[in-house]
Amino acid sequence: MFGPLQPRSQPQPGHLYDVAVVGAGLAGTELAWRLARSGSDVLLVSQALDHLGNLYQPTVEGAGFPPGSVFALVAGKIAPDTDGWTFHRHLKAEIEGTAGIHLLQSTVTELGEGEEEVTLSTWEGPTLRARRVVLAVGAFLKGRLLIGETMEEAGRLSEVAYDFLADDLARGGVWLVGGEQTAAGVEGAPPYNVRFLTPAPTELDGFRIKRFERVYVVGRCTPGEHTYASVLEDAARLAEELLLSPPLRGSSSPPSRGRSGGGETP
Repeated sequence: MFGPLQPRSQPQPGHLYDVAVVGAGLAGTELAWRLARSGSDVLLVSQALDHLGNLYQPTVEGAGFPPGSVFALVAGKIAPDTDGWTFHRHLKAEIEGTAGIHLLQSTVTELGEGEEEVTLSTWEGPTLRARRVVLAVGAFLKGRLLIGETMEEAGRLSEVAYDFLADDLARGGVWLVGGEQTAAGVEGAPPYNVRFLTPAPTELDGFRIKRFERVYVVGRCTPGEHTYASVLEDAARLAEELLLSPPLRGSSSPPSRGRSGGGETP
């Protein structure tokens, strides 16, 4: 038998999650894992599940994952092997086997906040619902990949940028500022730069975007310098904050007719 024996998340059309995490990089994967292990019903949605937990390096050697993180757990399981693809396969299996996580491949394009929930519009059409939403989209919020004189609309090679979501936040009045990250060349591959957007520091109250009551950001899509360790530690802190902030869980309610990210600014 595959998967958890007693999954808590059995989504049907209109299902209301406790938390929807947009982006399955380091921060999003760690956050979803911690929330689910604490009893929450979590949606972890990513544009490409084959990139779940991908690193900016070919191995886990020297990554410095904090003890207690799912990344440290998986790295310990495969040791002494440090191959990044082996690590990714084991990490994905760990997340798929965690009760309470619905792992979904889809592209979130807009957010709409009501009094009791947030709706997430998608490229594919279906609308998703959650009591709280966390954006963990890393360097993909209107990301632009630069290799030499070539530019692609991507956060990394073959990984699509969140242009629609960035535009929706901007229309909703969220001030976005530019960030940049450089990846060194490895194994014959050239170095590259990624330019992307993040909410300005003045737009944030801790992890929460001030213009929303139920929308948060974490990881590399927040301003400042980040390491693997700092991103995973931020995810752990946000998980604790969400779990201690009632009401995180409760009975499902009909969709609210709230302001969308593309509507008027309060």
